[in-house]
Amino acid sequence: MEMTEASILFLRACLALLAMPIYLLSFLGIWEPFCKKIFFPFFLEKICAIHERKAKKQKQELFRNLPDFTSPSGELRLLEIGTGNGANFQFYPPGCKVTCTDINPNFQQGLLRSMNKNQHVHYEQFLVAAGEDLRQVPSGSVDAVICTLVLCSVHSVNDTLKEVLRVLRPVSI
Repeated sequence: MEMTEASILFLRACLALLAMPIYLLSFLGIWEPFCKKIFFPFFLEKICAIHERKAKKQKQELFRNLPDFTSPSGELRLLEIGTGNGANFQFYPPGCKVTCTDINPNFQQGLLRSMNKNQHVHYEQFLVAAGEDLRQVPSGSVDAVICTLVLCSVHSVNDTLKEVLRVLRPVSI
């Protein structure tokens, strides 16, 4: 029993030592700006690259019917909530118009790299907005809303889905 307690104390000490730079940066008020501006966008871009390679076939299948949502005018306007670095752009149909939203404005550099790689997509704008508050997007103005890997991090899934319904173009039957 003593060995287990000693092991736990040792592991806690190691963990505290590893986390010390984060505690220090947080104490100095540097951690949050560093994390939001540099670390998180960089980390997410690297993780998304790995994820996209593994999920490519599933995403191709998921997005294959997007052209079915083209408006009567022939345009396809997409709104992506939580765009991040634009990992989904490669799966969007040619000529579609994309409005990107994210709560973190620091994704724009990665987003620009993704737009340069995916010139078949027309980039309309980037809005700093949470999924629950898309007031910058007019009601009934988009044909489809994409929100992959974001509903797990919004404050309210219900409010986000209400905003999705509000911004979607009404369908004529």
